[in-house]
Amino acid sequence: ADALFDDAIDALLAFQQLPMQAPLPSYDVALLRRELELFPEWYAGRELGLALNNAQQAMWQRVSTLLIDSALAQPKVLVHRDYMPRNLMQSAPNPGVLDFQDAVYGPVSYDITCLFKDAFLSWPQARVQGWLKLYWQRAQAKGVPVQADFEDFQRASDLMGVQRHLKVIGIFARICHRDGKPRYLADVPRFFAYIDEVIARRPELAELDTLIESLQAAGGARA
Repeated sequence: ADALFDDAIDALLAFQQLPMQAPLPSYDVALLRRELELFPEWYAGRELGLALNNAQQAMWQRVSTLLIDSALAQPKVLVHRDYMPRNLMQSAPNPGVLDFQDAVYGPVSYDITCLFKDAFLSWPQARVQGWLKLYWQRAQAKGVPVQADFEDFQRASDLMGVQRHLKVIGIFARICHRDGKPRYLADVPRFFAYIDEVIARRPELAELDTLIESLQAAGGARA
């Protein structure tokens, strides 16, 4: 895994060093919020059969604002948006990168976070942190605009990951209830585990913990 991720990090850094000249959309407030809203609409609304009450809606808006503000505060680079092992093919040079049609300009931490928080395989946090630090060090050396302090970078990565995980949970619920493909729901607990892991070290996400617990208790969720 180390050798493959080593190549994946270098390939990502090559993307992130490209000049932002192509007419691609930006990962703006509207897109970030649209993605987040998949969670209350499809996971809470359709999978759990719940509408957020006023207190839950207020918590959700505060959490959403925190996640969006963190994303928008990050330096911008070319973002693949689905930079995960399933889209990386072994080749020479390694890897070949697939599925980049949704690329945007957006937060520098997005793709590297996506790489290690996979839908199908979880890695121990200690290994993930080591890979993140390796990426951050190489990014600094190559002039990719990462945060100057690793702790700041890791916080940005944590919050960016939570935004993506909430989106993915919503998407998997939508694929089930709109498209009739329930097998994706089997991977939802993995994403809640990723979120729980971040909440445990980010007290600013305490309200998200409260919200998820209240929804799952009311909906009888298995997560």
